[in-house]
Amino acid sequence: MKRVVLASLVLALSFQVNAQKKKKQDKEAIKEMCGCFEVTFNFAETFQFSEDSLYKPSKTKTDKGLEWAQLIEDDKNKVSIQHLLQVGPPNKPHIVKHWRQDWLFENTAFYMYNGDNEWTFQEKEKDEVEGQWTQKVYQVDDSPRYEGSGTWVHVDGKSYWENTTTAPLPRREYTKRSDYNITMRGNRHEITDFGWVHDQDNAKVIREGDKDDVILAHEKGYNIYKKVDDSRCQAAQDWWKEHDNKWATVRTKWNAVYGRNKDLNLEAKVDNKVLYKHLFDEEMTAKEDIEKVIESFVK
Repeated sequence: MKRVVLASLVLALSFQVNAQKKKKQDKEAIKEMCGCFEVTFNFAETFQFSEDSLYKPSKTKTDKGLEWAQLIEDDKNKVSIQHLLQVGPPNKPHIVKHWRQDWLFENTAFYMYNGDNEWTFQEKEKDEVEGQWTQKVYQVDDSPRYEGSGTWVHVDGKSYWENTTTAPLPRREYTKRSDYNITMRGNRHEITDFGWVHDQDNAKVIREGDKDDVILAHEKGYNIYKKVDDSRCQAAQDWWKEHDNKWATVRTKWNAVYGRNKDLNLEAKVDNKVLYKHLFDEEMTAKEDIEKVIESFVK
């Protein structure tokens, strides 16, 4: 009997040690996405299913940029990375606050996009997300975009994470297309010897009420992040130091909104301006003003 108990304790301890080792390896992979990168964005519509003979597929899009990914939080169960685009001539660059990604370990609370600026709050059971990391992706104004949970895989010298989830239309599409309202994003993040790759297999989806989803087209995305010397993104690093406090205030307010744990419906515009234009205003710095304008978009 004693031997059985001892064997069980040894097995449990071994499992715990291996789980902690795996979690550490996961975090190291996530943090490999920090730093200065030359980015190539590639998107192409691959298959069309529209019955409209006049349907026009989206044009293939390729773009390049320099992006700084700043580690802003590194806690036991959370890693947060803020992306900043550095554009224009090297001697006088312009900085654009870009997307943010938060990684949460064994997270159970989700905001799932349901079309038309609505996110449905969902809770999962702990055993559904055991050992998994949720990637929560935010808009440039730190409002929600999409999120999903998956397991980081480390095998054959590769480290990657995969998930499929609903998302709003990408910026390159939403001002040009109104024939679909949801992107079903198949995301794969893979760490490479040169940086990392964001590999996407997306579906353009029409969602209407209680009807079955209709897939309008498929799209391939392949974004390559090639790591370069951090000094090339010095302007972005300096910009973040100057504006960090303001955006910490923005995140704190949004965290309070998300903490309500209920469905979220956002206005598209307030006072004829989208949220990021309010928050990008250099005069918008006071905590009360930031909180007020964010709350004005929450229906």
